[in-house]
Amino acid sequence: MTLVQKLALILLAMAVSFGAAWQVQDWRMGKKLVEQLAEQGAEHQKDLDAITGEAWRQQTTEQDKRLATERQLATLDQQHTKELSDAQRNQALLRDRLATADVRLSVLLDATDSASGCEVPAAPGAAGVVYAARRAQLDPAHAQRIIGITDDGDNALIALRACQAYVRAIAQ
Repeated sequence: MTLVQKLALILLAMAVSFGAAWQVQDWRMGKKLVEQLAEQGAEHQKDLDAITGEAWRQQTTEQDKRLATERQLATLDQQHTKELSDAQRNQALLRDRLATADVRLSVLLDATDSASGCEVPAAPGAAGVVYAARRAQLDPAHAQRIIGITDDGDNALIALRACQAYVRAIAQ
């Protein structure tokens, strides 16, 4: 063999071994790359599972809080409805008693007020058995109007307490 042929053979052998080394390296790197991608995919899936689990936990917690607040609001609503109906029943009873003259509405008179023009003796007289301050009875119609005003005030106070309880329950 001539020198050129030997040189060509050596170059051919080098090219083949270089190509084979290239193929082996490509195969090894490809396998390594696939393994790395699979590993990254598994880590990514673990992260997604953790995020999903945390989201479910938070959603369940918020749902439980919402249900507890709804139950509390329902209880408060029942309580305030009962309180309002009791107050309305008591007010109706009082109005009925005023209408039948079973009860009379009266006011205290100030015996020391000289501007009122009312000459009420400071000491109790022999005409009555009551030793308390002097009182004046109100006309039943005026008493009914006063009771109506106090009814509205009572209803407003009950509604205000209900609103405040609602805001407290929601703010928790």
